[in-house]
Amino acid sequence: RDVSGWMLDKGLVRKNTPNGDQIVFGEAADSEAEASRRGGRKGADKDALRLYYRVAEYFPNSPVAGEAAYRSADIGWQLDLQDMRSRPSAKEKDPYMRHQMDEEQMRHVESKYKGTKWADLAAFDLIDNKLCGDWQADTKCPEKETSIYEKYASEHPQSPKAAEALYDAAWRQSALIEMYREAENQKKSDESRAHAISLAQRALQQYANSDFAYRAQLLLYLLQQGIPTYGNATE
Repeated sequence: RDVSGWMLDKGLVRKNTPNGDQIVFGEAADSEAEASRRGGRKGADKDALRLYYRVAEYFPNSPVAGEAAYRSADIGWQLDLQDMRSRPSAKEKDPYMRHQMDEEQMRHVESKYKGTKWADLAAFDLIDNKLCGDWQADTKCPEKETSIYEKYASEHPQSPKAAEALYDAAWRQSALIEMYREAENQKKSDESRAHAISLAQRALQQYANSDFAYRAQLLLYLLQQGIPTYGNATE
């Protein structure tokens, strides 16, 4: 039915509201924090997604527009990822045999904010769609994933995720040490060990004092001590 009358606009943020971008961003951040809280308000995550999106849409020249666009895309991505992991197909080895996250918003962030850390972060999230589910003892999976993470680290050296990408690549090579050993391919096992050490050292040298540099240091220690990092032989 039609409703007519007057409505107070008190508290209504418009495009010309002073600091409107910061106000809406603050409301989005508040909703995001609420969503992460145990027993938080139902639907707060989707409210945050919508509000961040509005910041980028209504205030495109704002200093926080890129961050808002990424945060909105990331919340949607994480919700989609959670849904994917709850499905039986999540364990499919071939990533294209399972539910794929919608890439549209991440691709938009990559394109519109190219050269920023928000584009770097979007590119890292997109890797999820390329990863195997369960490796099923197939060495092709960690080999392929190593290449994906190495490529990311090379193409996005300033990314907040670059150290993590190198660590992820190094860990996959460390897993291949045991996988090739179990397949009685000692040559490939030794090559994987050397590759893992090289990647871990790169993370340490290029991103010192980051969490993933410290994790790379631990991985390097395990590799040097000959301690397995994957499979039934892990200690």
